[in-house]
Amino acid sequence: MIKSELIANIAQANPHLYQRDVERIVNTIFDEISNALAQGNRVELRGFGAFSVKHRPARAGRNPRTGEAVSVDSKTVPFFKAGKEMRERLNA
Repeated sequence: MIKSELIANIAQANPHLYQRDVERIVNTIFDEISNALAQGNRVELRGFGAFSVKHRPARAGRNPRTGEAVSVDSKTVPFFKAGKEMRERLNA
């Protein structure tokens, strides 16, 4: 499912809301999650999961074409851990 499908499904399930309002709500939620992660905070949605950031140190990598060693800079990446209810629902 892509974001536009999510917005359409929510708008269809809530006919009292305009689609543009649903789009604004979904975008605001995603923006707030992104902003919190950018600040290094953790975002937990009970029953769904938790978003956090992980720091990856610099390392030596390889160019897959040439096999030549290259240095890979350190970076911060987003990480998602599914919640208990989500895991139980997927494994039912």
